[in-house]
Amino acid sequence: MLRPMLGLALGAALLSLAACATVKGSHAPDVNLKADKTYYVVHRSEDNGGVDKLIAKQLTTMGYTATSGDSPTPPAPVDVVVTYEDHWMWDMTMYMIRLSIQFHDGKTGAVIASAESYRPSLERKSPEGMVEEVLTQIYK
Repeated sequence: MLRPMLGLALGAALLSLAACATVKGSHAPDVNLKADKTYYVVHRSEDNGGVDKLIAKQLTTMGYTATSGDSPTPPAPVDVVVTYEDHWMWDMTMYMIRLSIQFHDGKTGAVIASAESYRPSLERKSPEGMVEEVLTQIYK
């Protein structure tokens, strides 16, 4: 009786470790992101879900001026150019499993901040929730 219970407990522990959500981020030490006010989000041609628009909308909600577009360079000078990578999986429905966002200096193109969220099926969030989570991590 003890052996099957131990096996179940061990299996549950391994499953919970394998399905952990992670959020991590970093930024250049000399960067004051709160001073940057204008953002341009570069739309990825592979993105059919409008993630660029979700990022721009969340930045606007946070009090910044944000636009998005297909061009890799902004149509007007901005403080920050935003790029991203969204990865999707199928598990009964399509869901975003990973979102990475990078902030680039609007003048030099250097990466000044980045963050990523990884959410397996059991801990999935909506695309809007993942965008908010990643941007919150960048501004920590």
